[in-house]
This record gives sequence, structure tokens and C-alpha cells, in this order.
Amino acid sequence: MAISPYIRRMRARIGKELLLLPGVSAVVRDDAGRVLLARRGDNGRWSLPAGVIDPGEQPADAVLREVLEETGVHVEIERVGGVATHPVVYPNGDACEYLNVWFRCRPIGGAPRADGDESTEVGWFEPDDLPALDDWSRLRIDTTVAEDDRTWYARPGERHPALGQPDAL
Repeated sequence: MAISPYIRRMRARIGKELLLLPGVSAVVRDDAGRVLLARRGDNGRWSLPAGVIDPGEQPADAVLREVLEETGVHVEIERVGGVATHPVVYPNGDACEYLNVWFRCRPIGGAPRADGDESTEVGWFEPDDLPALDDWSRLRIDTTVAEDDRTWYARPGERHPALGQPDAL
């Protein structure tokens, strides 16, 4: 898995301690309502295309870049799906908490293909026939069903189960 030079420099200074990082993810739905998923290269799980926002990069630009890099699909953003923090602990012990902005997107070109690093497989899935997904992925998919849904966020004091415990990747 590629790590940005910025995060590499931060890790050199703080080791495995918690980093708060900005991230994006995409729920890409085609005209038939299918959802685009990628099998992650680091843990083999199916997931939504996602990644870290680079310094100086806007979230909308980052999500377009990440989807293309990981899946080969060009997308257009339809709306912001939601925003929340989400903890992760990587296999090497690095702890992160991502402030994630997720977008509902639609494909406008390209063809699904894995990049061989961040993704090992890419595919379109019917909403009622999704592979095993964690609660975090389910939350993002569920909050982007309708084109005109309101942007989701955890209400003050809300402890949504998908946002609590760090995922061990």
C-alpha cells in the first residue's frame, strides 16, 4: 500500500501514535443502482474506494483521484453523503483516526480494474447482494441510497456503532 510522503514524515516523528488524518471515500452507484467495491490489497476485504487527502488538495479532488487510482473508473460527484471520524489501527500498529468525507458518485467513464496494490479486485454489486462488509462501509452505503438524501453526520452525543472501535485492518 502506498503511503504519502507527508504521512511517512509524520510517522518518522511520532512513531505509531495516533494521527488525525483527513480522508475521503466514494459510494459509486451506476444507473442500475449497483455499488462499486474494491478488494483491499492490505487485508483482502471488500471496501469502498477511499484514501487520504494530500496537503493542499480539496476533498472533491481527492475522491475523484482515489476512485480512479483504485478502480479505473472515472466518476462525477452527485452530493456529499456524510462526514464522521473513524478510527483505524493498521497491522503494523500505526493508529489513525480519519475525519472522512464520503461522497455519492456516479460513473462517467473508464472500466473497472484493480491497480494490483491498493486493490486486487474491483466489481459492481447489487445492493441486496453485497459481499461481507464492515459496519463502516455499510453506514456510508446506507446514507447514500437516494440522490437527494440529507448529508449524514453523527448528531451531538451520538455514538453510532460503526464509528466506535478502531477497525483492525
